Amino acid sequence: MTNNILVTGGTGKTGRKIVKRLQQLGQNVRIGSRQARPAFDWQDPSGWKAALKGMDKVYISFQPDLAVPGALEAIERLITEARNSGIKKVALLSGKGEREAELCEQVVIHSGIDYTIIRASWFNQNFSESFFLDPIIAGHVALPKADAKVPYVDTGDIADVVVEALMDNRHNRQIYELTGPRLWTFPEVVNEIAEAAGRDIQFTPISLTDYVRMLEDAHVPADYIWLINYLFREVLGAEGNNVVTNDIEKVLGRKPKDFSDYVRETAATGVWNAIQQPAAASSQ
Repeated sequence: MTNNILVTGGTGKTGRKIVKRLQQLGQNVRIGSRQARPAFDWQDPSGWKAALKGMDKVYISFQPDLAVPGALEAIERLITEARNSGIKKVALLSGKGEREAELCEQVVIHSGIDYTIIRASWFNQNFSESFFLDPIIAGHVALPKADAKVPYVDTGDIADVVVEALMDNRHNRQIYELTGPRLWTFPEVVNEIAEAAGRDIQFTPISLTDYVRMLEDAHVPADYIWLINYLFREVLGAEGNNVVTNDIEKVLGRKPKDFSDYVRETAATGVWNAIQQPAAASSQ
């Protein structure tokens, strides 16, 4: 059966992989992005109705994160539009251990629309496609919470779970918590990347206050600084967030990708061996 599926964030870290997998399965996919036609822009709700028109199912990936102020109101409005448009199924990408994100989950759960909630741990790809990349290239990573242990999850595994959830009704009304198979501290991550890339990359533990000040000095946008501060203060290292789950294996029938395998594959692309330059903050 062919479904019409809107993938919000369809060019992002998870979205582009979901789009590719759904297209390979012969599904009719509409990419939800500001550049698409019809356009989907989280900052412009006037276009949401057109983006939802004719769709059966929706993958929701809110940018930059469901925890930020304004996310709850945006999800409430989108779900209302989805219900009015006859959407039959929603797969929501959420954050593992984010209490604010769980408020957004409740909007979906009580919408009357079939749903699957996907709570993901921090992405492997944050070190190659997002805010940790520039310091790695510069050869000096300074971060707070150095001893916090994180079960990083690969976006490829997230995409596979989302596709399975969208295509199989057995996953309706389920909440999955996705992690990798092992826990990693920041120094362990940096050492793993340095060895695979053949680089000397130093790690320095700093306080969260100093890290925020460093972002401010680099003129990073205030909403990004708010999110980073929240993630390090409230989420990273919080009770329950350093727990490895088996939900990927439960859904897909296979083990999740190990962080070491991600590092080896990513190092082969040369992304960590780019021309070195002073570290700069990048948006999520």
